[in-house]
Amino acid sequence: MTTIDDDTLPQASARPKASPQADKGHLAALGAFLRAGAVFILLALLVVGFTIAQPAFINIANLMSILQAVSVVAILGAGVTVTLAVGGFDLSIGAVAASSVMAASYAMIVWGLDADATVPLVLAFGALVGLVNAFLIVRLKVPDLLATLAMMFLLSGLQLIPTAGRSISAGLTLPDGSKAAGAYDPAFLLIGRYSILGTLPVSVVLMAVVAVALFILTERTRIGRLLFATGGNEVATRLAGASTVRLKTLAYVISGTLASLGGIVIAARVGRGDVSSGGSLLMDSVAAALIGFAVFNLRRPNVLGTIAGAVFVGVLLNGLTMLNAPYYTQDFVKGAVLVGALALTYGLGRSNP
Repeated sequence: MTTIDDDTLPQASARPKASPQADKGHLAALGAFLRAGAVFILLALLVVGFTIAQPAFINIANLMSILQAVSVVAILGAGVTVTLAVGGFDLSIGAVAASSVMAASYAMIVWGLDADATVPLVLAFGALVGLVNAFLIVRLKVPDLLATLAMMFLLSGLQLIPTAGRSISAGLTLPDGSKAAGAYDPAFLLIGRYSILGTLPVSVVLMAVVAVALFILTERTRIGRLLFATGGNEVATRLAGASTVRLKTLAYVISGTLASLGGIVIAARVGRGDVSSGGSLLMDSVAAALIGFAVFNLRRPNVLGTIAGAVFVGVLLNGLTMLNAPYYTQDFVKGAVLVGALALTYGLGRSNP
């Protein structure tokens, strides 16, 4: 016959019960984890889902194709992220990239320059545009949206003047009736077409270099802290002794230079100066930067979040294309993703009091 020791009864009854507050704390921690990794969780689910529906999706060549396709958007989005950090916004990046495509093509086909001269020249052009934007915004006190919008229209028209509105390719007929004798430098074309070891595109390497460099600058240096401080409270940053004029100027110069780098990649990939090359770059790069707000639940501009946002949209669109989804649904899908990311960041991501 089994007996129960009376001494064990108080011990059994004395076992601590789970505290409701502890349960709430665990749920809050789980919710914070899900919000911080929501983009990556959704990205993993997309990859698994598309792979099940179309096994060719997970092929290394297709994955590299996705990264190559989003590299320009990610580079431009990184520039937008820096301007957002200082409380600004650069609407001219798409026009700068498109103008850089035309400038690179004009330099080689009309002026006969090689890659070694063309690349620095085009990057300097982007930096100059960023400097002009900074002058309008910082010195003349023009609101950033108005200043960069004006620059966007200015560049969109300026890029058409040297060729009378025609795209640039070998044998271009100039406005004076003469023929351009130059051609694309093969070394320049490698920027957009060459793959290291036949697998890793150069444009993806450039995207990675930009991401790492800007991550170190913005997250690991004093300048980066001051950039975010300027965007958070410009007056306090100035009173603390930092030059907000130089910080804002730096942000817009970086944005313009990265936009030109994106234009160089496009020109090297396409091999011609297409007047419509920058059509969707502005909206795509802004979308990537804003989706990045939801990454790690930071709710602020961050370069790695921008890269993740660009890759997320690229994976989504590539998968839909492989599943033969209509092309005209792509803008709707990008808009839905952006709305979802912002809702997650500013709605569901709010902590309860």
